Amino acid sequence: MAELIKTNAEKKDPSNNILKEEINLQLHWYLPAFFVIYFASFLIPAIIIMMFIILFYLPFFLEVRNFITLFTDLPSLIASLTLPIIIIICYLSHLFVVAFITRWFWGISERRSPSKSGIIPRNIPSKTLNYYHFRSFLIKYPKNAFSRGPFPWLVKWMFNFTHTNKIGKGTVIEEQIAGDRFVSIGENCYIGTNAAISSHAVDGIFGNISFAEIKIGNNFTTAAFNCVAPGVDTGDNSWWLPMTGATKYNILKGNNFYLGTPLRKIFKRKVMDYLQVTEADLKRAEELNKILESSKNNKKK
Repeated sequence: MAELIKTNAEKKDPSNNILKEEINLQLHWYLPAFFVIYFASFLIPAIIIMMFIILFYLPFFLEVRNFITLFTDLPSLIASLTLPIIIIICYLSHLFVVAFITRWFWGISERRSPSKSGIIPRNIPSKTLNYYHFRSFLIKYPKNAFSRGPFPWLVKWMFNFTHTNKIGKGTVIEEQIAGDRFVSIGENCYIGTNAAISSHAVDGIFGNISFAEIKIGNNFTTAAFNCVAPGVDTGDNSWWLPMTGATKYNILKGNNFYLGTPLRKIFKRKVMDYLQVTEADLKRAEELNKILESSKNNKKK
């Protein structure tokens, strides 16, 4: 009787038949990887700064009793002037070690389970799902360390060095949401502030994971609060106005302006109305471009 009631309840509520698998936290991977990246990245800078202070800064600057000697003695001047340079060198070495160890862990995970486009089920335990979560955890600290430091433009070098993303020359990346892996960006692109470029999307709270490479062509410009979903191909010469979003696996031809969510092409008149630009302004801009090009050519000659 109890079994009959149970089967009737399952027929009425089909969600009871869905298998739910708890996420494997893999603490034996997460914790060692984080501690190795965090502490090893500070070890070499700490050795450099301590050796500089003990061998050079302490005897030639801190232990000098005469205040005037600090500004007249050459070793004291060198010690005081080189301290900021040593600090910058230590910070850059810290970032390099972070990127180097991340590249090493990332290479191991890619050899065991390469990243590829597709659907990752969350109700079935698999190697692909485990390494997906591990790589998501692994890239968080390096991205924040580079993008939130005094040298945020080095984040582009970090992505290329660790092989998490491919970013072309002349591309500028502002502080963005996601965009940390499986993204290919062409040359001379501008990724505006708070642009969301995500190669993965979870379908619901416990749904499957859509994981696909994002391909951004050359001369792509995206402004604030844009959204690029997994599997999107923007094409070349594509310009997105603010608050523009592309749905999953959306392939664009490029060579146009886009607006809206989901995005759509906009024509010259709509762009002019949106930007409040007149025909006279466009002619004036063309004349200025001609003058600038002619001046550049004259300087080269």
